Amino acid sequence: MVGWAMNASHHSLEKIPAHRVVNRNGMLTGKHHFDGTDIMQQLLESEGAIVENDRIINFKELFWDPQELDMML
Repeated sequence: MVGWAMNASHHSLEKIPAHRVVNRNGMLTGKHHFDGTDIMQQLLESEGAIVENDRIINFKELFWDPQELDMML
């Protein structure tokens, strides 16, 4: 569902960081939506992700859990 929403966001005037949307295992399943073969990986790596074989190796370290935000509020 998130992938569908991100794909529809191409018409938005705001820049949406869709490259951050990966599956629950840290796999770059949506990379085919980006121009070029490694654009998604390059964007993630520029933000500190370590990517090997289309998977974020340090995914647990970078994962954002919205439930944790609720606990802080």
